[in-house]
Amino acid sequence: MSKIFKATEVAEHKKPDSLWIIVEGDVYDVTKFQNDHPGGKKILQRVGGKDATAQFWKYHNEGILKKYKTQLQIGSLEGKAPPPEPKKEEPKKEEQALETFGDLIPFGDPAWYQGYHSPYYNASHAALRDEVRAWVEEKIEPHLNDWEKQKFVPVEIYKEMGTRGYLPGLLGVKYPKEYTPYSVASVPPEKWDHFHEFLLTDELSRTGSGGFVWNMIGGYSIGLPPVMKFGRKELKDRIVPGILTGEKRICLCITEPDAGSDVANLTCEAKKTPDGKHYIVNGEKKWITNGIWSEYFTVAVRTGGPGMGGVSVLLIERGPGVSTREMDCQGVHGSGTTYITFEDVKVPVENLIGKENAGFKVIMTNFNHERLGIVIQCTRFSRVLYEESMKYANRRRTFGKKLIEHPVIRLKLAHMARQIEATHNWLENIVYQSSCMSDTEAMLKLGGAIAGLKAQSTTTFEFCAREATQIFGGIGYTKGGVGAKVERLYRDVRGYSIPGGSEEIMLDLSIRQSLKVHQALGMKL
Repeated sequence: MSKIFKATEVAEHKKPDSLWIIVEGDVYDVTKFQNDHPGGKKILQRVGGKDATAQFWKYHNEGILKKYKTQLQIGSLEGKAPPPEPKKEEPKKEEQALETFGDLIPFGDPAWYQGYHSPYYNASHAALRDEVRAWVEEKIEPHLNDWEKQKFVPVEIYKEMGTRGYLPGLLGVKYPKEYTPYSVASVPPEKWDHFHEFLLTDELSRTGSGGFVWNMIGGYSIGLPPVMKFGRKELKDRIVPGILTGEKRICLCITEPDAGSDVANLTCEAKKTPDGKHYIVNGEKKWITNGIWSEYFTVAVRTGGPGMGGVSVLLIERGPGVSTREMDCQGVHGSGTTYITFEDVKVPVENLIGKENAGFKVIMTNFNHERLGIVIQCTRFSRVLYEESMKYANRRRTFGKKLIEHPVIRLKLAHMARQIEATHNWLENIVYQSSCMSDTEAMLKLGGAIAGLKAQSTTTFEFCAREATQIFGGIGYTKGGVGAKVERLYRDVRGYSIPGGSEEIMLDLSIRQSLKVHQALGMKL
């Protein structure tokens, strides 16, 4: 058993002829090691009799500690916790892979669709997958080209998202069954988890239409969560039921003409009336998804001084002073991208979401959910591009043989597949971590990783869009027909790489945020 020393005992051994130090709660006799120390004996003598942990990690890694521990350790400091006893391993339960599903094109669907084992999914996820895909193939895909031309999706389809119970499951929160009479046919509300939401978004995205997906969930899935998490009960009781059934719509209003990723410098202003009962809101918001149809707007406003400390979030209802103008964008047609003007809009103080001047926390908590939604969509869009390319390459013949028989085409498909699978596996891990953490813990620990994953997914999407277009040639450049999904998604790429934080902002944030978190966790550099 290791000998136990008091700190006062160690302090007595601080001279060259008897030199002890403490590292990570363990006591080392370095008297005879002084002449062998690569940094010289003086460094050791300066920390003789003291805790030298900080100095040790400044110059060494864990391998050095392991190398010399058996030679130099003479005991441990009083009060150091004993190492945990090894856990007895329980016999591993054999998990059965779920039944295969879909066309079984290699990498055309996530691995668990194709008979591979996964720790994340069970029969309820498979049932939801079957249900959503059947609905999409029957009600959605036959009409997408027409809706793309019209830049509009029928309201009835959105309402069906409500009556089928899909809308309540897309909020990143526990299924809010208290606010809706509907539920998902294949999954009981109490069984709904983050992977069901992931799966629902993924299957909707298999349509290969950013415009359709954003029409269904673009504004809703980022506009309502702040209300659900931070809004007053009276406010939720009044507005949430109509939103969950699809009768009413909501959107998130953060971005301004001069403030996109730089959220802390937004200028849309909300001033309290002299009686303190209302805010008067003035300002503009731009590139707001679904804004043109929305009755409710979750709006970031400036209620205090400059910077993030002066930002609040208000729920503004359509009425006098609120004007919306649809924007004509390069892609994601049918998403209702909007320019919004607020002119002397009177908003009850009860519509404050969270606390006054503490809206930055509301916004940051919401960003993880928004960015994960973008990642899910981009990853499935990349799969769609790959799947369409694989099917086409097995049909199209050039120079006397199928495209798939040309090594250069197989190389393109291989590069698409490796990036898709890498992104998808990272995504599954992040969704799992989110399901195990509180909102606050996830916001702090996962913000950096999600930012990096957002950039990874959009660059993968862009790569796959380009390669698919090269494989399809002119057919992939033409609206409608065999290459319709490829042409449509190529135009949607920039609509995903910029919103939610541009790739450049995300990559920088991923490292800055991760360093902060790991410093707090005890990082040793």
